[in-house]
Amino acid sequence: MELRELLLLCIQEKASDLHLTENEPPILRIDGKLNRTKLEVLNKTELKKIIYSVLNSSQKEMFERDLELDFSLALPDMDRFRVNIHMQKGTVEGAFRRVPLKIPTFEELHLSPIVADMARKPNGLVLVTGPTGMGKTTTLAAMIELINNERECLMVSIEDPIEFIHENKKSVIKQREVYSDTHSFAEALKRALRQDPNVIVVGEMRDLETISTTLTAAETGHLVLATLHTPDAPQTIERIIDVFPPYQQQQVKLQLADCLQGVISQLLLPHASGRGMTLATEVMIATSAVKNLIREQEIEQIPTIMQTGAQYGMKTMDKSLKELYLAKHITLDTAMAKVKNVEEFKQL
Repeated sequence: MELRELLLLCIQEKASDLHLTENEPPILRIDGKLNRTKLEVLNKTELKKIIYSVLNSSQKEMFERDLELDFSLALPDMDRFRVNIHMQKGTVEGAFRRVPLKIPTFEELHLSPIVADMARKPNGLVLVTGPTGMGKTTTLAAMIELINNERECLMVSIEDPIEFIHENKKSVIKQREVYSDTHSFAEALKRALRQDPNVIVVGEMRDLETISTTLTAAETGHLVLATLHTPDAPQTIERIIDVFPPYQQQQVKLQLADCLQGVISQLLLPHASGRGMTLATEVMIATSAVKNLIREQEIEQIPTIMQTGAQYGMKTMDKSLKELYLAKHITLDTAMAKVKNVEEFKQL
């Protein structure tokens, strides 16, 4: 079994992921569901042979040292793949996430026009959040592409690993991969401030140092686009503040209130037809009322402002789920599984 053939199968079946695991045939994730292929079951020796066939010697060395490896894979005439190699009960296994070559547009992603407005901001911090595998990277790529088509600016993007490849159009885009082009997000971010950027893209705000430098970059007049693994806007604000030690939190609240432009939270849900996925989006705009609540750390009041802030383009996840259900894009069961306030949703 060749890895190239398995990746081709993944593309042909329009799967989002390919999983190679011991005592199972290759598994594809299609429309959010796991599908076992009819290929032969893989054993320990075959798995190692298949996965090692795409690793160079330095990658093999890194993997054998750390027992984990993240990288991107680009084979001729094929979509790119974001790859994670790991050990499981002493066996080498892999997860391959497909990254289409073509960057989807806002229309194709059904993103709200307010998200495009955020990408057009001259400065400040715009956050795209949601659980793993909910299309944050794709939304970020669409925002970068919008800027690339409309503005002449220098963009520095720090990613782990690089997924969508951007070509210079009106803008000049520098894509730096953590571990191959730089040692860490935090280090690359510090250096980015000296590279004369207009826009900085942070693939993931992982730790205190990265979050701290991201806030500083957004304060100093750059537009910073970043992702965070948080389920909604209020929890995003809390996560950023809570990462810092108590004596710094007051200063961070002021910093965040000053530079935040907005938070987009995403969920990918199975389409009611059983084919494809649908995007549900929550949008919080950093209006003066929201900024005041951040300064006072009255985060629990933010959902109320979001419910009444439709004129600013704000929308709660519950409202987004209601719209998708009424438009017959998702089933009632799918909506109910994700709703925060069930009673309120029933009234909606």
